[in-house]
Amino acid sequence: MLTLLNISNIALIEDLRVDFDTGLNLLTGETGSGKSIIVDALGVLIGGRFTSDLLKGGTDRAFIEGLFLVTPNPRLASLLEQAGIETEESAVQTERKATGDNEGPKTFELIIRRELSATGRNKIFINHQLGTQSLLRELRPFLVDIHGQGDQQTLFDPDTHLDLLDSFAGTGAGGFSALREQVAEAHRRWAALLRELNEVQKDDAEKFQLVDTLKFQIEELERAGLEIGEEQRLEEERRRLANVEKLTQLSLETYRLIYEDDDAALARMRLAINQLTELADFESRFRDYLEGMETARAVLEDLAFSLRDFSDKLEFSPSRQAEIEDRLAELSRLKRKYGGSLSAALEHLARSEDRLRQVEQSDERETALRSELESAERKYLDRAGRLHAQRVRAARKFEQAVERGIAEVAMENAKFQIQISAPGLTDLTGKDSKHGFSAAGIDKVEFYFSANVGEEPKPLARVASGGEASRLMLVLKTIANASEFPRTIVFDEIDTGIGGRVSEAVGMKLKKLGSTNQVLCVTHQAQIARFADNHLVVEKEVVRGQTHLTVTRLDRRGQVEELARMLTGAEITDSARRHAKELLKS
Repeated sequence: MLTLLNISNIALIEDLRVDFDTGLNLLTGETGSGKSIIVDALGVLIGGRFTSDLLKGGTDRAFIEGLFLVTPNPRLASLLEQAGIETEESAVQTERKATGDNEGPKTFELIIRRELSATGRNKIFINHQLGTQSLLRELRPFLVDIHGQGDQQTLFDPDTHLDLLDSFAGTGAGGFSALREQVAEAHRRWAALLRELNEVQKDDAEKFQLVDTLKFQIEELERAGLEIGEEQRLEEERRRLANVEKLTQLSLETYRLIYEDDDAALARMRLAINQLTELADFESRFRDYLEGMETARAVLEDLAFSLRDFSDKLEFSPSRQAEIEDRLAELSRLKRKYGGSLSAALEHLARSEDRLRQVEQSDERETALRSELESAERKYLDRAGRLHAQRVRAARKFEQAVERGIAEVAMENAKFQIQISAPGLTDLTGKDSKHGFSAAGIDKVEFYFSANVGEEPKPLARVASGGEASRLMLVLKTIANASEFPRTIVFDEIDTGIGGRVSEAVGMKLKKLGSTNQVLCVTHQAQIARFADNHLVVEKEVVRGQTHLTVTRLDRRGQVEELARMLTGAEITDSARRHAKELLKS
């Protein structure tokens, strides 16, 4: 639901804030007052094309911002997650997983902002994070559905027709929604098995080459005998060999300082211990230090002998140095070849061994997969066939309901048909026919329409005019009870070419649709405007030689005045006010 729309420097709008409510929001005003500018701005906000002529004169930058209150939806959540867009819902979902809470938020906020410029350097922000126009277009079906003169974003797309039919079918008895979910689950299972079988068959086609490659890599890595930490040990030994002379000098000098010299540290330490022992006979508190002194003497003595042994073993070995250099070069080569580190090379070895086992067992696995795939295909086709039968029955009822509905909105001679094409089971068993499988079943659904007597129904996108399509969409949305994904549905001048009782019928349908979706409607008919839950009047005013557009939310008294104006024109009479009051009462 759109709760707030901010527009700056678009056409006649310098700075405009419009608040919307749930239910039916009606925009009225004089012809040319700028109502459609608001609808156009909303269209640009959700991914529509922006041209520089939309900028207000004398400006080079503009922005449009919308605040949406959105019902959580798995497909919408997936889109936002893939785009890296953080939402209040995703944060709550993370907290729910941590706490084990199964209650999720009923709605969450989504802020969309488009910054526009005459130079074409436009920016899109979604919840204050940079987004793209393609992402906006993917989000649009979950947020706003605009139906105006030539702007039918969903009705002319046959891919949406199946969802509308299923929405209608799901409102009746018979477990239609559960059956569709079973079809989707059966398709997921079938598709997973098909992918795995394709992988096995691909392996089989490349089996001999793949086996040779895997065996070579496994043998090479096993022969290398890699160990974690070996490279560090070799580097340390190489440094020792390169510095034998210096290490010998350091160890011998340290040995003499500790053990051999006349004033060596150990000799002085023994003298100190003897004197401290004598002192402790007279002052007992010094006795506590004797054990530590003895420990220190033992450590120095052990260090001295270690230094002597270390220096005795030191010798420069060109052959060992060459051996180390060769081993380090081999390790470096294997690291470059298998992932950049010894641990990555060892992981590659484990994966290659697993892969080799799979390839060598591919014949048995392929036989098992073919059997599982045939079973999954039969299960899918059985459920898809039952879903097809239910759709056919629902389609006949839907056609009748739509024809009754369009007769009420000034299209008495119109015909509406639903064409459902589904391949026969024999057609679906060929090798190249599986593209007909989908999570929604095997059916292709398209709406056919004829507005005039004597004309056969044709695909809707080819024959319906803008006004006809707007009214047809209103009927379809109302009948289909499209509340599965509540959104904002916009009708721009849906009342073109109608009046009287037909206008009242349109108003009632808009009111009904507003109970499941937020509806925004631009109208010139008082018979429609009287049904508004939130009535907004759009006006132009001239301030200091500049034309500005304003939007005012009407109270009850304001509604009476606006309806009276719509009934009579510029001069509002008492009779018109009485008529307006009667309209509101009834």
